[in-house]
Amino acid sequence: ADLFERTAEELARHGLSCECLGGGRLSHHPEERKIHVYGYSVGFGRADHAVTTEKLKAEYPDYEITWADEGY
Repeated sequence: ADLFERTAEELARHGLSCECLGGGRLSHHPEERKIHVYGYSVGFGRADHAVTTEKLKAEYPDYEITWADEGY
């Protein structure tokens, strides 16, 4: 929530707005080139981790990127 609020405030200074579509967590293991997306936000609910995973794959094509709805 804190990150979203800071981002929303910064965007508002530029005349833009945003909406949070859900939350979750990332487990990043740079030495293994792995990212795992999981969990949810108590305040915002669960994001669509499949969408997050596809965006990460486009940005980090040399990583193994996985997701699951389990976890917090």
